[in-house]
Amino acid sequence: MRLQVRILLPQHKIRKLLLQRLFYFVNCHMAKGTHSYLEDNRNKSIKIYVNGKIVPREYASISVFDSGFLLGDGIWEGIRLLNEKLVSLDAHLDRLFFGAKQLDINIGFSRKELIKIIYETLNANNMKNDVHIRLIVSRGLKKTPYQHPNANIKGSTIVIIPEYKKADKKVNEKGINLVTVNIRRGTSDTQDPRLNTLSKLNCILACIEADKAGADEGIMLDINGNVSTCNSTNFFIIKKGEVWTSKGMYCLPGITRKMVINICKEKNIPIYERDFSIEDVHASDEAFVTGTFAGIIPAINIDGYKISNGIRGELTYKLQEYYSEKLINLYPKI
Repeated sequence: MRLQVRILLPQHKIRKLLLQRLFYFVNCHMAKGTHSYLEDNRNKSIKIYVNGKIVPREYASISVFDSGFLLGDGIWEGIRLLNEKLVSLDAHLDRLFFGAKQLDINIGFSRKELIKIIYETLNANNMKNDVHIRLIVSRGLKKTPYQHPNANIKGSTIVIIPEYKKADKKVNEKGINLVTVNIRRGTSDTQDPRLNTLSKLNCILACIEADKAGADEGIMLDINGNVSTCNSTNFFIIKKGEVWTSKGMYCLPGITRKMVINICKEKNIPIYERDFSIEDVHASDEAFVTGTFAGIIPAINIDGYKISNGIRGELTYKLQEYYSEKLINLYPKI
């Protein structure tokens, strides 16, 4: 004989559970925050470069014995295609090859050859504009799951994933919410945070912590308790007309971060790469983050503190305009 027990919940609790489920579903199935983008059905049929072959998305795969899959052993870059030109290509390749050198990975191609491969992949997809490229280089195939490079049996694995991705400009206008997380940035003598490696566990844990707190991204402190970066973007604040960002010792040397620093210098806006505390952030006049994909995004709520009265600040808006002008001048429509 089977005994069935039914637990009856009050109607308001049922509604609450349903809303929680709906909230979870929506947040797990939609791009959020700094990487919000407009869906594009063309991405279902893109062609991807995998080790010398350009294949349809459904056939793009690597071995389970690949170093990237087994160990997160590799490097990557995210590059934008704007008006048929690759934005800040030299800077991205500088960072890629520097990372490869530090990890002792032989990419197997020169810069010219790699650029040719990228454009061949774009041409195979007939892509001209509003494209985001993920360029991935791993140490390559292993004969057995073992971390030592002497277990590798072939050269590096190279994957190029081009997708139609247009940033949701509403995010650049309305801003994002940030929260300070407990996960700290590493050091150059542990796992150098200045290298753009496939091993992103540090950032992923920070991302998860921020997401559980209901924020778009997490602000990460360095080992000394100073503000360093966000989990996937670089971080800036504005105080009394001055723009502050970290010294860069414990964060990724962001390409857009560097562009903003240079814009400030060109426009005679005081810019300082310095140490500052989370208390400085809470008392700031404005705050924003930078990244390759979405450019400059205002941060309007940090740890529950409204920044710039919860709206995009005046100087942040000016910097967005200056940044857009620079892109238009460097990569005009053909």
